[in-house]
Formats: sequence, C-alpha cells, structure tokens
Amino acid sequence: MKESQPQTETNDKGLLKSSGVVSLMTLFSRVLGLVRDMVIANFFGAGSSADTFFLAFRIPNFFRRLFGEGAFSQAFVPVLSEYRNRDNPAEIRDLISSVSGSLGFCLVAISVVGVLAAPVIIAVFAAGYVYGGEIEKLALASEMLRITFPYVLLICMTALAGAILNSYGKFAAPAFTPVLLNVSLILAAIYLSPLMDSPVVGLAWGVLIAGVVQLTFQLPFLARQRLLVPPRIDFQHAGVKKVMTLMLPALFGVSVGQINLLLDTVLASFLETGSLSWLYYSDRLLELPLALFGIAIATVVLPSLSMLKADQSEEFSRTIDWALRMVCLFGIPASLALVVLSESLITTLFYQGEMTQRDVEMSALSLSAYGIGLLGHMFVKVLAPGYYARQDMSTPVRYGIIALAANMVLNLLLVWNFKHAGLALATSLSAFLNAGLLFYGLRKKAAYILQAGWLKLILQLLAANGLMVTFLLYASPPQEVWFEMGFWVRLGIMLAVCGVGGIIYGLGLLMVGIRFKEWVR
Repeated sequence: MKESQPQTETNDKGLLKSSGVVSLMTLFSRVLGLVRDMVIANFFGAGSSADTFFLAFRIPNFFRRLFGEGAFSQAFVPVLSEYRNRDNPAEIRDLISSVSGSLGFCLVAISVVGVLAAPVIIAVFAAGYVYGGEIEKLALASEMLRITFPYVLLICMTALAGAILNSYGKFAAPAFTPVLLNVSLILAAIYLSPLMDSPVVGLAWGVLIAGVVQLTFQLPFLARQRLLVPPRIDFQHAGVKKVMTLMLPALFGVSVGQINLLLDTVLASFLETGSLSWLYYSDRLLELPLALFGIAIATVVLPSLSMLKADQSEEFSRTIDWALRMVCLFGIPASLALVVLSESLITTLFYQGEMTQRDVEMSALSLSAYGIGLLGHMFVKVLAPGYYARQDMSTPVRYGIIALAANMVLNLLLVWNFKHAGLALATSLSAFLNAGLLFYGLRKKAAYILQAGWLKLILQLLAANGLMVTFLLYASPPQEVWFEMGFWVRLGIMLAVCGVGGIIYGLGLLMVGIRFKEWVR
C-alpha cells in the first residue's frame, strides 16, 4: 500500500491537470459560443428564420455527436488503448489508417444521403411545419440542411483526430477546436448573411466552412505525433471490427440525450413560432457548465479508465469516485445558479436587436427546466465511461432505452400544460433516470464501490450552496430593471453577481471544512 500511494497521488494530479487544460480551453470556446449566439440573437432573434436555422443545424449536430463525440469515440478509445499497450507503433498507425478510411467511407455515404434526402428529413423532424402547411419554412430548412449536412463528415473526422490526441494525453488542441466553429458563425452572420437573398442561409455556409477549418487545424498535431497516416478502407481489419462491434449497440445508448433533443424538436415544431429558438438559447446556457465541467472531466477519465488493467479494480473505482465528487463540487452550484438567475442570464446575453422581452421570458422558462437536470446530465457523462472502458456497450443501451421511453412519456404529459418548458423538464427528469440506472449498474457489477465520506461531503455542499443561493436571490436586481439597462451595464452587473456568488460559495466550502487540494488527493 505504501508503494502505491505516490503513483495514486501522481495520477490524481495528472487527471486534475488534464481536466484543467480541457476546462480552460472549453471555457474559452463556450464563452465565444455565447458571443456567437448573442450575434445570432441580435440579427435573427427568435423568429421564423432563427427557428429554421436551428432546425437545419441540429440535425447534422445530432450525427456529429452520434458518430463523432458519442458512440464512435467511446468505442474507439478503448481499442486504441489496447493497441498502445502492445507498444507497437506500426500496428497503431495501421489501426488509425483502417479506422479513418472505413469511418470516412461510411460518413461520405451518410452525407450524400442527407443532402439528397434533405426535404424528407426536414419533413420528419419538423412534422409541425408539414401539419401547419408552412411551405416556405420547409423549403428554407431543406436548402440549409443541404448546405450543413456535409459538416457531419468533416466534424466526425475531426472528432477522430481529437480522440487520438486525447488518448496520447494531448487535450488542448481538441478542446480548442470548437472555437473555430464559433468564429466562423460570427463572421458568417456579420459579413456573409447580408450577401444572401435569405440572410439566414449565410449561417448555414458558416457551418460548412467551420467543418473544413476544424479538420485542417487538427492535422498538424497528428503529424507531430507521427500519427497522420493515409486512410485505407478495410472493414476486415481486426481493430475496425472490434470498434464496429462496440460502436453499433452504443450508437443508441450514448446518444439518448441527443435523441431526446430531436424528439423535442419534432414536438416543438407543433408549438408556436419561436419555441425552437427558445429551447436553443436556453440549451446553449446549459451547455456551458456541462461542457466546462461534465464533459471536461469525462474526456480525461475515459482514457485513464481504459488504460487500467483488470487487477486495478480499486484504482478504477477510485477514479470514478473522483469524477463524481468533482461533478458535485461544480455541478450543484452551477445548476442552482441557472435556475435562480435564468431570466437575468437570458436578458443579459440575448436581449438586444430582434430579441423581444417575451422571447426572454419564454427562454428563461426552458432554461430553469434545463437547469434542474444539469447534474443528471453531468453524472451521465462521467458514469458512462465506466462501462465503455470495460467495453460493455450493451448495459448503457438498455438503460438508454428506458430513459428514452420515459422522456417520450414525460414529453407527452408535460407539453400540454408547460409547452416548450415541459419538453425541457422532461429531458432533465430523464437525464436523472439515466444517471441513476448507470450508477446502479456499476454498483451491481462491483465496478464502483462508494468511497468513504460522501454523507459528510453532501452536507458540506448543501451548506455552502445555501449561502450562495441566499446571496443570488437578494443581490440580483428585479427583472424590470434588467430590461431597462444597456448591454454593458447588464453584463457588468451579471459578472459581479456571479463572481461574488462564486467567492461566497468558495468561502462556504472553506467554512465547512473542504480543502480543495487535500480533497482531490
């Protein structure tokens, strides 16, 4: 036991440093993403054009998360880790060549089908437009989907490059890459949109340009690792077969959240104009803490878990426990802040240009509903790698099906009375269900054993968060005052409120005895 302590402490420091790098880059990307959405809100508000773009962008984004950041990455990283353990560079390059060629072939086929069948796809995912006879919106959405769909090929190959770099401990470049999408959309909204007959189409071209730039950006980093190899289509390669075997069942399991969003899109298309945009703007604010903490922690945990051997079950369990504690430390205050400050946050960032007060109020309702489920989404992000690292894809699929079915039922129950906010609330509740099932499964398999100190930690976090919420409730100005302020005044006050709230939370942690450095160790 004494000999293993230094190694354990070093591993903790490595995980913390890696997640810190990812968080820093992700923070920059997400802040710029908010700037991007502010620009879109300013030019297009939450009207028909914005709804149509978000629809045309959400569909390829779903495939991106499905094939790129979702099932493929979760299946590929453990297989790559196996090849790395053999310490044979030639085999590793051969695996990468075969996987990239085979994946690329499939993505080209999907992209061609997506472009050709764009009107049919739009008709399925925007059934409300068809039912309402909104021919112009259907035609515009189909035109933009034809432009954005090839983004699936480009960004999934970018995700492959990022997965390789992450496996080699190079987290900064993949985490920075989304910045390029934000820059591309901002420039497209300002400079390209005015040149188009339908200005919103400029945003679609911005998405496609971003895909080219993001993939090109990753290549030099692969070359530096001597892993930039020509793609080769080889579905008979043992590594490709294993990736496909692991990936196929996981295509559904790891993408439950994205499928839920698409179901929300279908139902929102039946609601009043603006519903898709309200859900989008609120979801963007949810994505900030989710990516900053949940995805960042999960990104560094998966390779670490995948590299652990069968006789290191104690270290495997302790790594998952570390991730769950980190999620609670950052996720609970973030969730509470989203709920308490929902209307103020939406006003601060998006109330300008074409965005109306009613758009703010409606977006705030869905943000509160999404904020309730932030912790559930973050738990899913860090619990799922516990299965993928063990190459167990079927169990998350089972749990995902249950969560998806529950979400569909909740959607139908809640949408009648709560409209778009009901869709957001259903997504939050199903996230907690999914997380609970994943937690139960790891405990049942004895892959995760609850470490000592959780009850004390929960009580400490409740006390610290209570102080923070009390401050937020009394420090934030009334909503009518927010509407009267200029943008920079709103932004300054919001940064001050959030900054002081964070300081109060940190002081609360110290008061209840949490010492961050010692706690992480």
